[in-house]
Amino acid sequence: MRDLSALLNEYCEAHTSPQAPTLYELERETHLKTLAPQMLSGHLQGQMLAFLSKIHRPKLILEIGAFTGYSAICLAQGLQAGGLLHTIEANAELEYLIRKYIALAGLEQRIVLHIGDALEVIPELEGRFDMVFIDAGKQDYSRYYNMLIGRMNPGGLILADNVLWSGKVIAGDREEDPDAISLHRFNEMVQQDPRVENIMLPIRDGLLIARKLETEGGISGNH
Repeated sequence: MRDLSALLNEYCEAHTSPQAPTLYELERETHLKTLAPQMLSGHLQGQMLAFLSKIHRPKLILEIGAFTGYSAICLAQGLQAGGLLHTIEANAELEYLIRKYIALAGLEQRIVLHIGDALEVIPELEGRFDMVFIDAGKQDYSRYYNMLIGRMNPGGLILADNVLWSGKVIAGDREEDPDAISLHRFNEMVQQDPRVENIMLPIRDGLLIARKLETEGGISGNH
């Protein structure tokens, strides 16, 4: 008997709008040429990111952790006219692949790629963000969040990937995993932050969405 979660994921993908040919080719090349292709957002989560961006219509997006560029291409689909997406990737060996598919997607004027340490790049970026996607070093999630929450426009969204960490964030399973410990602390921090309202979804490896409130102090019933 095949794993039920895998079957359900396949069923969900079968009933989700198909990915664009460029994204299909990017996913295929990522599996052929990288050592950890599972880091790619993929069809289901990619469509979720695209949906959120199209609904939110951001002017300025920041992505921390480009990997091979799949999620950046998805997020850029919802940018307003004249909007921009900054994406940061620490691994310089992936630059050629990211730039190749940004060009194939026709997004060279809308996506700016930064190669380097996000903790050093972020302070150099100008503007206030409407959407942030965090998908980089798990032990730095809290640092990224604290650097950016004050630079989010009211109503802005912070998305964080891998917040379930294969279930290891659950008490009793996280003690031997530094990444799981850090992610749990991050999840708890966001849950207690009165500046946001948030939801955690069991999509893929867990997606946390936090929306900065229009006024600090929350809304009735929040936190």
